[in-house]
Amino acid sequence: MADPEVRIEGFEAVDEALQDVSMAGGDDAEIVEIEDGANGDGAGTDDAGLEETAARTTFIDYLKSPIIELLVGQGEEQTLLTAHQALLIKSPFFADAVATLSDETPRRIPFANEDLDAVGCFLQYLYTGEYFPKKIGDALESDSAQPMMGDDGEQLLKHAKVYTLAHKLGVMELKSLAHSKVHRVNSTARGELAYARFVYANTPRTDTTIRKPIASFWGQRSHVLRHEAEDDFRALCLEYPEFGFDVLSFVLDARERRGVEAEPKSGRKRARGM
Repeated sequence: MADPEVRIEGFEAVDEALQDVSMAGGDDAEIVEIEDGANGDGAGTDDAGLEETAARTTFIDYLKSPIIELLVGQGEEQTLLTAHQALLIKSPFFADAVATLSDETPRRIPFANEDLDAVGCFLQYLYTGEYFPKKIGDALESDSAQPMMGDDGEQLLKHAKVYTLAHKLGVMELKSLAHSKVHRVNSTARGELAYARFVYANTPRTDTTIRKPIASFWGQRSHVLRHEAEDDFRALCLEYPEFGFDVLSFVLDARERRGVEAEPKSGRKRARGM
């Protein structure tokens, strides 16, 4: 019996190359080079994976980075906070600010017009991925420093300030987190109006993510809630006409969808007796 032919997978390319050299003959034969990894063993991929693993940044690496000072507020309420640079530059705003710092001057960034509590929430989020009060299912953990419901709307304003700060700093995940917490806060009519006033004063018209729910809230409840704070409701409509327009648009759109009113026969004339 003849010995069985043994073919080692992956070496066919080498065997064919040698045959080509033999057939060409002589010193003029072309030398064929077989590159590493040509047999598809994936060695190159494994090396890349090892390099990627080695380059992974650990939390200790963040803590080893330089300290950056944030000077928040003005006057007597001015406060100096600190954060690690590697975490801080996750914000595009701070990445640009840090790039302008030099080793010859204090590594300090002024933050004069920002709310101290909102900045604290931002820093807490950088280090932990959350900020107080944390979400627990469909609710928020209790905050003993804040009343369950208040006319000042402080709980709503807390998350609204984090929302606007996150937008400025370019941290979209924090922005989404703050917005989700707004919808887990119970408040009074005056508290809701304080929240609406802040939003319309500090967000652009195009930010329907936070403005549209406000218009929806008042569009569905204004006939009841405005009587609890009618003067405040009227003042807000006059101060921010966009608020009144958004609420009116919601109400009219809802009526149109329900088909409550039939279309007038003519848009040019009013009905007699009206």
